[in-house]
Amino acid sequence: MPELKTAPAKTGRAALDSRWGTVLLSLLIPALNAAGHAGIFLFLRDAVLNPVLYAIVAILWGVVGVYVLYASLNWVIERYSDVWKRRIQPYLFVGPAFGLLTWLLLIPTIRTFIMSLQDATSSKFVWFSNYAAVFTNRLLLTALRNNLLWVLFGATACIVLGLLIAVLADRSSFERLAKAIVFMPMAISFVAAGVIWKFIYYYQPGDEQVGLLNAIVVKFGGEPQAWTSMTQPWNNLFLILILIWMQTGFAMVIFSAALKAVPEDLLEAARVDGAGEIRIFFKIIVPFISATILSVTTTIIVFTLKIFDVVMVMTGGQYDTEVVATQFYRQFFMYRNFGYGSTLAIVLLIAVIPVIWFNLRQLRKQGGFA
Repeated sequence: MPELKTAPAKTGRAALDSRWGTVLLSLLIPALNAAGHAGIFLFLRDAVLNPVLYAIVAILWGVVGVYVLYASLNWVIERYSDVWKRRIQPYLFVGPAFGLLTWLLLIPTIRTFIMSLQDATSSKFVWFSNYAAVFTNRLLLTALRNNLLWVLFGATACIVLGLLIAVLADRSSFERLAKAIVFMPMAISFVAAGVIWKFIYYYQPGDEQVGLLNAIVVKFGGEPQAWTSMTQPWNNLFLILILIWMQTGFAMVIFSAALKAVPEDLLEAARVDGAGEIRIFFKIIVPFISATILSVTTTIIVFTLKIFDVVMVMTGGQYDTEVVATQFYRQFFMYRNFGYGSTLAIVLLIAVIPVIWFNLRQLRKQGGFA
C-alpha cells in the first residue's frame, strides 16, 4: 500500500515540474529569438561591411532566422497538451507575420496620422487645420479630380478591355500569342513604361518629329501636338492610356482563368435553347464570373487611387496632371511640409479603405475567409 501511494505522488510532481519547464521554455525561447534578431539588426546597422557581405548576411538572416524562429517556437508548442497545442499553433504561424505587419504598416500609419495633426515642422499640434486646408486647396482639389478621372476612365477601360480580350482570345486559334502580346507590358515597371511613352508623346517645334505619335500625325498632314501639356482633360487621358496599356493584361489573365471555369455544358444548353452569344455573355458568363470581376475591379481601383510613377515620369505633376500621391511626395519630400504631406497620405488611405472593405465583405459572403 505505501508503494502505491508513493508512485502517484512522484508522477504528479514530475508532471508539475514538466509543466513549469514548459512555461519557462515558453518565456525563454521567444526572448532568445528576440535578443538574437535584435543583435543581428544592431550589427547590420552599426557595422561597416562590404555591400556584398551586407547582402549575404541579410539573406542568411532572412532565411535561416525565420526558419529558426518558427522551428524553435513550434518545438516549444509541441510540448503542450493536445488541447492547448490546437489553440496556440495557429497563432504561432500567424503571429510573426502579424507582428511584422504591425511594425511596418500599423505603427507608421499611426505615426503618420499623428504627424498630420501637427504643423509643417512637427513641433506643435494644429489638430485638424491641415485637413481643412487640404480640402480648400486648389491643387488638391485638382488632384482629387484627376484621381477620379483615373478611376472612371482608367479602371473602367482596363476591366472592359480585359474581359473583352479574354473572351475573344479564348475562342481564337492564336490564343497564346494574343495573350502574350497583351500581357507583355506587365513585365516592365511603370517608370519604364513612362519613359517609353514619353518618347511616343515627344513633341518638338517644326515638321521633323522624333516622337512616334507626332511623326504619324505629321505624316498624314496633321499638326504636331504637345500631348501631355494640352488642356484638360486631354493630357490626363493620354496619361491614363499608359495605365490601360499596362493593366489590361492583368485583367485579361484573371478573367481568362475565370472564363475557363464556366461549365461548357451550361453554355451548350443555352445555345440549344436558342440564346445568342451576346445574351449568353450577359446572362450566363458575367453572372458566373461576377466575383472575379468584382475582385479585379477593386484591385485596379485601389491601384489607380495610388497612381504615382506614370505622372511623375511623364509630367512631374505639371499642366494640371497632379494626383494625390504626387502632391504628397512634393509636400513631404520636396517642400518638407511634414504636416501637410502626412495629411495627404492619410486622405489617400481613407480613399482606399472603403474599396478594400467592400472587397473583403464580398469575399466573406462567398466564403473566402471566416
